[in-house]
Amino acid sequence: MKSRIYFLTFLLIVSFALTTTIFWYFERGVNPLVHSFGDVVWWWMVSSTTVGYGDIVPITLPGRLAAIVSIIVGVFFYTNIITIIAESVHQAFEKHERGLAQVKCKKHIIICEYTAFADELIQEIQHFEKFSRREIVIVTDLVEMNPYPEHFFVRGVPINPLNLKKANIKYADFVFVFSNIRFKDPDVKTLHLLSRIKKLNDHAKIYIEMENPQDDLVKYLDPSVTVIESRRMLEDLLKYKAIKFDELFKQS
Repeated sequence: MKSRIYFLTFLLIVSFALTTTIFWYFERGVNPLVHSFGDVVWWWMVSSTTVGYGDIVPITLPGRLAAIVSIIVGVFFYTNIITIIAESVHQAFEKHERGLAQVKCKKHIIICEYTAFADELIQEIQHFEKFSRREIVIVTDLVEMNPYPEHFFVRGVPINPLNLKKANIKYADFVFVFSNIRFKDPDVKTLHLLSRIKKLNDHAKIYIEMENPQDDLVKYLDPSVTVIESRRMLEDLLKYKAIKFDELFKQS
């Protein structure tokens, strides 16, 4: 795309230099409408953009040929520029949808793994004041397209530091890590991911889902980490048809 822009810019510059020189050389002193080179520049602008006010028109054959060239090059240039802009917008949208774009927001919320419990959180989290005005970034390889277009999405395994950095983990204020049951011991994977997150961000409040919150490894967690028991969330869904996140957030 850059090479196309360079070519189009070069073509427009050549067209400007060539056609204005020809127009100035042959129309000056002959055309009563041309008083200065500024008039030639004005003529070139309205001709190349095909506006064609008609206030300055060539009366010599070389001047008319220059006008034809400026119009053709102008149409070619501007139609291609519009196409490039449209392609850029489409690519940016596609990157957002496919989770390929670098996230630039700060003080945001990162959700690692898109599971059923994670989806429950996404639907409820905006109801809590401390989360309501924050951007949400979903980091997962469990889906190929952004499940919530209004939020940000990074496609890839969360444990990969490159994906965490793409989610701008360094500037996140809250991180939620949900269990990925594809692994034999999801809790070990969750704690491993937690260690990666702590290396990249030492100030965020972190919530992690664990199947066994009584695991011996939990004693090594610092106060910034809150453990969410998988069974408790499931019990809430069965009892109340919603996870009691309000109780969880009051405790932390």
